[in-house]
Amino acid sequence: MILQSVKMAWASVISNKMRSFLTMLGIIIGVMALVVLVSIADGATNEVTDAISSMGTNLLTVTISDDGGNPVRLSEMDDILALDDVSEAAPVGTDSLTLSSGEESETGSVTGTTADYLDIEGLELSAGRWLNSSDVDSNTRVVIINQDTAYDILGVTFTTDAIDQTIDIAGIPYTVVGVLAEDDSVTSSASSYEAYIPYTSLERISSTVSDVTSFVVAASDDSRLDAAEKSVETWLYDRFGDEDAYDVTNMSEVADTMDSVTNTMALMLGGIAAISLLVGGIGIMNIMLVSVTERTREIGIRKAIGAGAGSILAQFLIESLMLSLMGDALGVASSWIALRIIAAVTGSSYTMDGKVVLAATAFSLVIGVVFGLYPARKAAKKNPIDALHFSG
Repeated sequence: MILQSVKMAWASVISNKMRSFLTMLGIIIGVMALVVLVSIADGATNEVTDAISSMGTNLLTVTISDDGGNPVRLSEMDDILALDDVSEAAPVGTDSLTLSSGEESETGSVTGTTADYLDIEGLELSAGRWLNSSDVDSNTRVVIINQDTAYDILGVTFTTDAIDQTIDIAGIPYTVVGVLAEDDSVTSSASSYEAYIPYTSLERISSTVSDVTSFVVAASDDSRLDAAEKSVETWLYDRFGDEDAYDVTNMSEVADTMDSVTNTMALMLGGIAAISLLVGGIGIMNIMLVSVTERTREIGIRKAIGAGAGSILAQFLIESLMLSLMGDALGVASSWIALRIIAAVTGSSYTMDGKVVLAATAFSLVIGVVFGLYPARKAAKKNPIDALHFSG
């Protein structure tokens, strides 16, 4: 009986190809919205998570907002390094200054720091070396630049060509000793000019950077980050006597917060997209009611020759399921194509999550049953005499 119902349902679907397609269109659009939106949200989540992870989840960022007239000195970084569960610490001072070479001149971000900053921030070098302790102690005029600065301002073809060249920072010549590797993370700028110099050098050329108002700390181990945070907070409180004078940001907490936010966004987008599937289900129920009315005499004839109510119900319910699942299949295929196009246009990587596809298919299945049940029951309950006398 089931096989016969499937054959009859299929015959009904293909006999009205345009109407069937238009009926499935709501499901197709709903599935596409669900799969594509959730996949994009998942892709964005992965990119943000990777970006935060690349900066290190054992990282603390300290910002001093009120030193009370007793500023932190560069020499006090040794006191931070001596704290329990702290492995590295580096001051961070940033100013926007002119970077120039020959006729090329751009405003860039100049960061003053020390040797530990490279490992703490997870930076990588494409060529040359990073700052060392003697650079800081001797106020050496050396600089590490990013690739945009090397290509656009120095005009080199390869990053290795930038080594030992001179670039002026605020009119003062600095020797390039290193070039950073390219940063493709979502946190990097599309085009920016960056330079890293000894903290002592920045203090001399910047009008805004003098004492330490910000520094980064790395814990000895990821599992010791909370303990390191407590050690740093205790030192800061003993130093300033006021919890409002400073702020300590734990990167693992930031990562957890971002993960929670992006998961919530994915659920919200999925919920919005699911509404489209419900609209598609209403479309299926509507067309199935029309189909029942159009085929009333057929129902009467089938009942007259012995077809039971269960057989009639199965026929129309299977037809509803067929429309819903075919729409789901076309929606999934269209989603795959849409994600490939979006990935090619944006340069990002988006993949279809099998769990999302299964969820969309299950939802389509439920919609086919729920919205097809009423028309199917209506068809099954028709009186054969009344159905045979139906004139349309």
